[in-house]
Amino acid sequence: MSVALPTAPPVASAGLDIDLALVQEAAQTIKASVQRTPVLRCHAIEHAALRNDSNSSFKPEFFFKCELFQKTGSFKVRGALNAVAHLPSTVTDVVTHSSGNHAQALAWAARTKGLRAHIVMPRTAPKVKVDAVKGYGGQVYLCEPTVEARWAMAGELVASTGGALVHPSDDYPVMAGQGTVALEFLEQVEEETGGKSLDALIIPVGGGGLLGGMAVAAKALHPHIKIIGAEPSMVDDAFRSKAAGHLCLHPSPSPRSIADGLLTVLGQRTYPIVSSDKVDAIITVSEQEIAQAMRLVYERMKLVIEPSAGVGVAVAMRGDELEAVLGIGCRRVGVVLCGGNLDMDRLDGIWRLARGEDDVMRDREGSERRERNDQDGVDTK
Repeated sequence: MSVALPTAPPVASAGLDIDLALVQEAAQTIKASVQRTPVLRCHAIEHAALRNDSNSSFKPEFFFKCELFQKTGSFKVRGALNAVAHLPSTVTDVVTHSSGNHAQALAWAARTKGLRAHIVMPRTAPKVKVDAVKGYGGQVYLCEPTVEARWAMAGELVASTGGALVHPSDDYPVMAGQGTVALEFLEQVEEETGGKSLDALIIPVGGGGLLGGMAVAAKALHPHIKIIGAEPSMVDDAFRSKAAGHLCLHPSPSPRSIADGLLTVLGQRTYPIVSSDKVDAIITVSEQEIAQAMRLVYERMKLVIEPSAGVGVAVAMRGDELEAVLGIGCRRVGVVLCGGNLDMDRLDGIWRLARGEDDVMRDREGSERRERNDQDGVDTK
């Protein structure tokens, strides 16, 4: 477990090209097409967090924003809809690369506008997400599971189709759309608590679109709110970027985590926000902690979340790190359950990982190697 606090002056924070007004405009643009997802409490999870750190005086109340109930199963549809709404009327095709959730969201958003969607996905993407993209009318193009391969194929499709590239995160209209989660969340908690505001937000981070958009909106409305990015330790580019004071990439060309929705990296637009004082810290968690957090939510909240959503819950369970960042006086903590698009065939391996019985990442790597060998006609027996 590691916590990255600001170690360098904020980078380009004065020149951010997204603000509260842009997020509020996005909320009006997409209002008729998205769900106002519920906010739930779970005292059992609060008690479990206290047991994890029984000596702490930090006793937070958790509020869970359930974006797993959003159209297409994740928050991503908010940004996709807002981005499509900002395209010139002459555009007929859209292109993106995504491991799954943005892919589904853009395919669905494009269909609502009568556009053709061309979606680059890594060949390791969960089948449930690939099938969903096709179900929404998107054309899927599989590539190697590297950032370079995604970009190369997306560039080829832009050139061949004349389509507009809608980046999964590093795009201001996309970020503004994702920032609407914060507007709803803050309002809903105040309604539930009789006017009391959230003291902190825990937000999963991959490419930084959700974290960046929500941080801009929340800090503008409540300057003293603490914003925490939640990231898998195996793909910790945001943590390392914030600590180093410059943009860092994954050390491996093929990043791996059960949180497949968080395998992307910060970009030129999201990095300045994440590195600024709008994000107070990035906390990283292990693969086992993610799996254990998922199991806790399944058992106690009865919600089907994907591993990326489990990352935020895993951070919420680390009371000692949270207290160091938030302070004892911080009571009401919001956690974004960012999505529920899960390949059910992978659940058994995730539960083994939660129990410490097996390495699900090793299992997946071996399965993918056997799959490639089968395709190449190699006998693996």
